[in-house]
Amino acid sequence: MKVLLLSVVLGLLYAGHGEAQLILKPFSGEWKTHYIAASNKDKITEGGPFHAYVRHLEFHANNTVDLDFYVKSDGECVKKQLTGERQQLLIYHVEYAGENEVTILHLSPDAIIGSIHNVDEEGKETDFVAILSKRDRISYLVHRRFKRETRKRGIPEENIVNFSDNDDCPEE
Repeated sequence: MKVLLLSVVLGLLYAGHGEAQLILKPFSGEWKTHYIAASNKDKITEGGPFHAYVRHLEFHANNTVDLDFYVKSDGECVKKQLTGERQQLLIYHVEYAGENEVTILHLSPDAIIGSIHNVDEEGKETDFVAILSKRDRISYLVHRRFKRETRKRGIPEENIVNFSDNDDCPEE
């Protein structure tokens, strides 16, 4: 009887992992970068690896998320595609310009605020906070939350870059 009960509990726990990811499925779709803040601003200026114009997120039941975005290199938009693996609910591991832990801090139908802790190939650590939206403008409340998350990580306001004002990369 104990073995049967243990099997049922383990089965429910295992099923719950995929179900947690399925909760995020409705948030898949077209997104755009509005702001990124970084403890090392060089990483988010043009030519930096995180000067990224996000276009699409796709959450999958297999605990991964695909991300399509552009970076600018010598003024040209270069398309990139990455896959992140879920570590915990709302936390993903992504290999790009080093190792990254991506945490979703705020999730709504039209806005995502996320933090990234990057350790680059040389071992240098950088913290980021980014805001994505499905709309051309973000609400005051979402922008205020973004600023609060930026301050919590000790990122100075002058290290915030507005991406929506200079986004000339192709639409998806």
